[in-house]
Amino acid sequence: MRPKKSHYIQDLIAEGEHEHQDFKYQITDARKIARSIAAFANNSGGHLLIGVKDNGNITGVRSDEEIYMIETAAQMYCRPEQHVTFKVFNINGKSVVKADIAEAAVKPVEAPDDNGVWHTYYRVADENVLASRLHEHILKSSASVDSQADETISYSDREKVLLDYLRDHGGITLEGYMKLAHISEESAMQTVVTLHSMNVVTIEYHDGQCLIVGT
Repeated sequence: MRPKKSHYIQDLIAEGEHEHQDFKYQITDARKIARSIAAFANNSGGHLLIGVKDNGNITGVRSDEEIYMIETAAQMYCRPEQHVTFKVFNINGKSVVKADIAEAAVKPVEAPDDNGVWHTYYRVADENVLASRLHEHILKSSASVDSQADETISYSDREKVLLDYLRDHGGITLEGYMKLAHISEESAMQTVVTLHSMNVVTIEYHDGQCLIVGT
């Protein structure tokens, strides 16, 4: 792949790592990089800059080797497999690879941990986190449930108690909602998934917790 000469990559580096961007010094473990690919795919997409340290210093890489490792990760260690597109930039004689990952059409996307156990990962700020069970249910339902946001909705008591709480307090964990409404985990999940499909609630991560919040 022929390198491109551009200051575009330097502008990206200046942004730092964030929800849609991750720096990688080099790729040495296809399974590990698969977690980053899965996390971006489960969110709204993103890109990897390979040949860049966490502090933004450009070290460069052998682009063909890095591309091969990422393609292996996307095809062998992402379930379902993902498609990654690449561009190579020449910055002061050093090659930086930009690997673009689109939002997955089918979710959740899983990748294996160090022990070979498959998990769902999600991108939060500049980190890849394990998705909660509730979030996994939402990701699974997102492709098959049509939004009902424009319909007239009649809420039951268990929906009302959640929405009233969110209006007054901002956010709650699934466990907190179960206790608040005196319902089972299955019922709580079903309610949140339904409300999420209506765009009434969403999921956010704070301090390692998965919170249900109002939209």
